[in-house]
Amino acid sequence: MTEDVAPGEVIRVMVVDDHAIVRRGLQAYVDTVASLHVVGEAADGQQAIDRLQQWQTLGEPLPDVILMDLQMPRMGGVEATEAIARAHPGVKVVVLTSFGEVERVHAALAAGAAGYLLKDADPDEVATAVRAAAAGEVHLDSAVARQLTRRMAAPQVGLTSLTAREREILILVAHGHSNRDIADRLVISERTARTHVSNVLTKLQLSSRTQAALLAIREGLIPAPS
Repeated sequence: MTEDVAPGEVIRVMVVDDHAIVRRGLQAYVDTVASLHVVGEAADGQQAIDRLQQWQTLGEPLPDVILMDLQMPRMGGVEATEAIARAHPGVKVVVLTSFGEVERVHAALAAGAAGYLLKDADPDEVATAVRAAAAGEVHLDSAVARQLTRRMAAPQVGLTSLTAREREILILVAHGHSNRDIADRLVISERTARTHVSNVLTKLQLSSRTQAALLAIREGLIPAPS
């Protein structure tokens, strides 16, 4: 298991993104920072998990920090982050993505991410986030942090506050599907499905799945039972 990196030690970094040009660019930058070194890359979450397992089997040191994209084929960043946090808790994940929606941030942090950056972040901030993650801290993009602060100060409620994915979750809940069923249908982890359901209930100010089903019927999202 990788432990928190001591001051002065080189931080081993892995880059996970489905765009080769992004991986090359990140590697080129990271390797210019004296305390950071890229030790591997992957084109999607599943490949990242496979390579971590391979390194562990061979007895090779694992990366300290993974820079992880969110939207990737086969397995996205949230599902990969959750799997890595469970199998390799000493490996920290910093999400680096184009998506800054609060719901995505919540999902990533709930999955175990130790940081969340947008791809337009200053290169120095990438290094700062990597160092923070290696030290056991959480670093958030300043724009993302402001969104979270505003959301906490004035929480959004009601049907109009739901994202497209949350509406989809609400409809599945209303049809009586369990978290496991929802996860299977949407090809996400059960933990991520559970987080989505919790967010839906919170936004709708409901306390049960039954209430959610009744609301969905009342709002015409699903037909009333005959």
